[in-house]
Amino acid sequence: MAAIGGAGPAQVIFEAHEGVCGGGILFLLPALLAVGLLKTKDVYELPANHYYGLESVVLTLAFMALARIKNPEQLKQCKPGEIGRIIGLDRIPEVSCLRDKIKLLSSQKKAKQLNSLLINHWYKDSTGQEAFMYIDGHVRIYHGYSANLPVKFVSRQKLCLNATTEYWVNDSKGNPVMMVMGELSEKLQQVIEFQIIPEIQKTVLFRQPSPTEGYDKDQTPVCTLIFDREAYEPAFFLRLWEKYRIAVITYRKNVREEWPEECFKPVDVIVLEQTVYMHIYEQKTTLGGVAMREIRRLTASGHQTSIITTHPTISSQVVAGRMFSRWSQENFFRYMIADYDFDKMIEFGTQAIDENKQVVNPDYRKLTHILKKEKEKTGRLRASFLALTEQSIDSELDAIPKLEKRQAILTEKIDEYEQTIQQLKAQRNSIKPRIILKEMPEATRYNQLKPESKMLMNIIKMICYRAETSVANILAQTLVDQEDKRMLVKQIIQTNADINPDLEQNTLTITLHTLSSPRFNRAAAALAALLNETDTFFPNTKLRLIFKISAA
Repeated sequence: MAAIGGAGPAQVIFEAHEGVCGGGILFLLPALLAVGLLKTKDVYELPANHYYGLESVVLTLAFMALARIKNPEQLKQCKPGEIGRIIGLDRIPEVSCLRDKIKLLSSQKKAKQLNSLLINHWYKDSTGQEAFMYIDGHVRIYHGYSANLPVKFVSRQKLCLNATTEYWVNDSKGNPVMMVMGELSEKLQQVIEFQIIPEIQKTVLFRQPSPTEGYDKDQTPVCTLIFDREAYEPAFFLRLWEKYRIAVITYRKNVREEWPEECFKPVDVIVLEQTVYMHIYEQKTTLGGVAMREIRRLTASGHQTSIITTHPTISSQVVAGRMFSRWSQENFFRYMIADYDFDKMIEFGTQAIDENKQVVNPDYRKLTHILKKEKEKTGRLRASFLALTEQSIDSELDAIPKLEKRQAILTEKIDEYEQTIQQLKAQRNSIKPRIILKEMPEATRYNQLKPESKMLMNIIKMICYRAETSVANILAQTLVDQEDKRMLVKQIIQTNADINPDLEQNTLTITLHTLSSPRFNRAAAALAALLNETDTFFPNTKLRLIFKISAA
């Protein structure tokens, strides 16, 4: 009846099975639930007569991400019955069915609400504590033809390509916190002030200490943002402090003067939970009329790395440690691209952008690019002309006529390029540098890929990454080599397991098959013992999960 829409969601029923493919993924279920996977029930809903309920759909999406099934199409290569046994059903949704479920959830446009709910869940125990958050943009290349997207520079490919930008916020440990989607070619400053801060203000991360805590509004920031030079502007830093009481930590641009090396003192700095020996020094500085603190690190080669901050109280060692820990976010991007393939398009199609939004005129940008190339050519010709002039000074009289002839040819070419440059400048001056979208031709007018489904799947992957990280940290406590922890988590996910329900005792026993080495089995056994203490119940059932290791 449920299959034909005549009843509610299919009931979750487990039967005894041996050697279920990838059954070890259930070892991550307690972590998924603890991180807040089922908070989706507080935000989203599916029709009551659908065969697959919300819990089953969300579990399927999470298990797909953890199992490195990177898009619904790859389910065609999987065994639907085997994965179905893991979620307590006869099979997982078929590709088109799952896409319909994602589309139905995305149409509710509640991804931001879910993200805020999760943030309050993740940081509920840190209320009143100052938050340090890393912000950076990730460029997502678009290879299709349906959307008209602005061109962006993709640093990892050293090319300008059609792309969108996702702006990610990570906490001080490198865990993802939130993501906002760029529409056009917004600067990082605009995204921080008009998209990220309004979302942070809705959560516990926006610290509002009470007067009983000795709160000094002139000295205590509500949170601190850490980013690279892309958002560098002293006036912007001052506005964040005066308007929102938000401090910043970033690298300084255009450092010309050097400080005396004898000023730098050796200190221990905590970077990504590791103690690093550094030579640093701090002094006050004024940039663009804004007073800030400047902290520099002296490297072994004599280079001075300059960091500036508007935070008035934390020590220079903490500032340096926070800034140099920014690589945790780069590592997060690298891991997500490699393992979760989070650049994949989830839902096909485009949607319009507000026609009154202002953008750089594509024609103006094209002429600017051509003008730049012409100036580069002229510069090279002038350099060649100067080289010939210097050569003629040291040459014999017989060689000078040939040199002068070559100089005359170069002069003629330089004049031609100069005329072209002047024509291009005149042509560019007749074009508006910026226009609004409705002034663009309809055929080439910018639009955007549908963002809601991508935001939803990114949140699911945030949950999976956090769950995987928590399990990896538990395993690391019993591993000699800390670098093996994530590899071991992935091995557990891919390992077969026996599933045995006991309906009289209301238990569901998951027995993981042996792993690739005894030390991994010992680590997994310690993990199982800890998971058993959590008294986790499988969603939508009364079955308490019991974890075992066959090699124990």
